[in-house]
Amino acid sequence: MLIDALKEIVGPKGWISNPDLLEPYLSERRGRIKGHTLIMVSPASTDEVAAVVSECSAAGVGVVPQGGNTGLCGGAIPDDKGDEVLLSLTRMNRIRALDADDYSMIAEAGCVLSDVQQAAEKAGRFFPLSLSAEGSCQIGGNLSTNAGGINVIRYGTARQQVLGLEVVLADGTVWDGLRTVRKDTAGYDLKQLFIGSEGTLGIITAAALRLWPRPGNSATLLAALDTPEAAVDLLGRLHDAVGDSVQAFELMSDRCIRYAQRHVPDVTMPIAGQHKWYVLTEVVVGANPAVLEEAAMTALGEKVVEDAVVAKNQAESDRLWRMRHSISDAQKPEGASLKHDISVPTGRIGEFIRKGNRLVSDLLPGARLVIFGHVGDGNLHYNVSQPAGADAEEFLADGQRATEAIYDLAIELGGSFSAEHGVGIFKKSYLEQYRGGAELRVMRALKSALDPENTLNPGKVI
Repeated sequence: MLIDALKEIVGPKGWISNPDLLEPYLSERRGRIKGHTLIMVSPASTDEVAAVVSECSAAGVGVVPQGGNTGLCGGAIPDDKGDEVLLSLTRMNRIRALDADDYSMIAEAGCVLSDVQQAAEKAGRFFPLSLSAEGSCQIGGNLSTNAGGINVIRYGTARQQVLGLEVVLADGTVWDGLRTVRKDTAGYDLKQLFIGSEGTLGIITAAALRLWPRPGNSATLLAALDTPEAAVDLLGRLHDAVGDSVQAFELMSDRCIRYAQRHVPDVTMPIAGQHKWYVLTEVVVGANPAVLEEAAMTALGEKVVEDAVVAKNQAESDRLWRMRHSISDAQKPEGASLKHDISVPTGRIGEFIRKGNRLVSDLLPGARLVIFGHVGDGNLHYNVSQPAGADAEEFLADGQRATEAIYDLAIELGGSFSAEHGVGIFKKSYLEQYRGGAELRVMRALKSALDPENTLNPGKVI
């Protein structure tokens, strides 16, 4: 029997079948979907993952890999039939190797992102991937969705942090591609197939990660602005002043700040008065700590920004970033919300927001826009909270038309309907709509070649 075989593979500490204990693993972060499973297995090694996948493949049973379960598209949740096996990577959480001279680290898929960051820091190096869920999300999940976060503007997405991978394929075969070399033209770059594929082509069990030099002295600026266009103007000015030393550049609407102050303890706004937009930026200043303040004063004098404050020390900087990272949690008490993780060319962000706001006003009267994101790479979290006092289920149902209109707008402006959260279950139909034809045929050909029996995270992405 399959279940007995799986229990034997992972041992007594490696499985859960009690429905009450399974509960936290069967819903996505917002509670929009709930799945079922007979068992969750938690292998402690790549060999155990391979054995689990091999058994499930032979039985024709789907395997759903799960990391920290912080995703927003349902990609790590089994279906509601209960006949898929949930495979948690949590126990695979070792840093296998770290070579400071080579600027590389080999981490297992279940390593929490903040632990990877700290391991690099202890070695005098820097791992730049950073997002609000970094205290619970896992590196395997980050890679399977090609996560972005706040530092993409300088370092790129998760994809750019990977030198090699170890992957369990659909039949249980292990592909060992844990090479740390920077230059390798020996055939296809196979690791890129699995990054962003959400576990549908193979299960990432370990990654060789690129480390970077420590950024050095940095400064944090919070600026108040009247328009998103002013934010893009400010970004250009900072690039002129410091080149590629702009490490993060985040746009936040006024409602984001008000929600954070309302629902998150100890969030304070150091800029007086009410402004429509805010930018929070981190700049590596090196030996010239005044460069950011000088740029801010110039922008103030030329009325690009309405007010600005530079953090005086690390504690003040941490408080400002805590405000930014609290936005998603602060939105939850305001009721149901439509999450749109879109991207457009940076120069068209203002146009997208203006047109998008009109669409939402027409289609969902009274809805409240919560807009924030990584302006430096064109990625906006264009979220829509239900009107105060509205019925949540009715709002979500009515919101379908608004979501389609928002995605249409992003595509019209040369962008994407999915910038960093992936496709999962929620966005499958949009992948077909916007990436159909030859592009989708290639994706399906890859899926068919690597997982002909459709046992790896079935029903997700395509």
